[in-house]
Amino acid sequence: MKKTLNRRNILTNLLKGMTSLAGAATISIMAMGAVATDANAADVTLRMHQFLPEQANVPQNILIPWIKKIQEESGGRIEIQHFPAMQLGGKPPQLMDQVIDGIADIVWTLPGYTPGRFSRTEVFELPFTMTNAEAVSKAYWELGEELMLDQDFKEIKVLGLWVHGPGLIHSKEPIRSVKDLNGVKLRAPTRVTNAMFKNLGATPIGMPIPAVPAALSKGVIDATVIPWEVTGALKVSELVTNHTTFGDDTLYTATFVLAMNKDRYNALPDDLKAVIDANSGLNFSAFAGKQMQADDAAPRKAAMDRGNTIIDLTPDQVAEWKAAAAKTTTDWVAEMDAKGLDGTGLLSKATDLIAKHTK
Repeated sequence: MKKTLNRRNILTNLLKGMTSLAGAATISIMAMGAVATDANAADVTLRMHQFLPEQANVPQNILIPWIKKIQEESGGRIEIQHFPAMQLGGKPPQLMDQVIDGIADIVWTLPGYTPGRFSRTEVFELPFTMTNAEAVSKAYWELGEELMLDQDFKEIKVLGLWVHGPGLIHSKEPIRSVKDLNGVKLRAPTRVTNAMFKNLGATPIGMPIPAVPAALSKGVIDATVIPWEVTGALKVSELVTNHTTFGDDTLYTATFVLAMNKDRYNALPDDLKAVIDANSGLNFSAFAGKQMQADDAAPRKAAMDRGNTIIDLTPDQVAEWKAAAAKTTTDWVAEMDAKGLDGTGLLSKATDLIAKHTK
């Protein structure tokens, strides 16, 4: 009887062991299948590189939704890995060369980070040229299609061209009149804006936007010019207490480009190129500009809630700034004319396109 029981116990244990092995084998096979599925989920993996932290408005409300849309519309065949805050290395002014050289497949950057390299884009940064970001972004794309894609941007595949909302001055001391800028160490984003503030009497100091908080806190600069939308991520309203706005006018804006490595784009099959193309161009550029301006509201309210001073200039005060800034536009047109880039024609085309799209 004991022998029978022992045999039964042995058989039972063997069966249990075999079942466990089979189960483990099944789990192992399933796991291998999952790995294989994950590895084959995307036909193409692209790396996007940009300079802002992931929680900033542009990544959250423009770039990440764009990534998700591309991935969904490609049926998962395109995967885009997002590297914010220069996680792939280098500094923001190097982003354009990174996408040209294939270090990154897609970048979001400012043409103005490489002064003089993308001269035609500067026409939209001239003082008091901007109306609203959606209209100017449409104008920028249309002028880009006509004159820039095959010239200024010939080394890249351009996916979007847009501008941010009204640029304004954020300062430690109040700035109301042009004379208040005398001796002020001020960070400006581009060659054109640096030239403008030099003409207005400030001491412009160029630096990429991620460097602004440290520069303000250490006294390297006394003021900065950026749109409201990015002040939250950079905590600018905690570092300064004054914000100078220009009523219904806009002191300046800055131009952006979303660019893709040309070889990576050209290597895509036609149906995946079509997905990229459907999410590029005029409509995407207009959306991005409009979204950036919409994102101005919350950080502005946050500054007001902190008790910061919003200095909203009157039309008469703005007229003084316009007169003082006019030299920047005149000098820029003459410089472009001298380069053979027809500054006069560029400014005329840009202003006409802006007027066409401004409602």
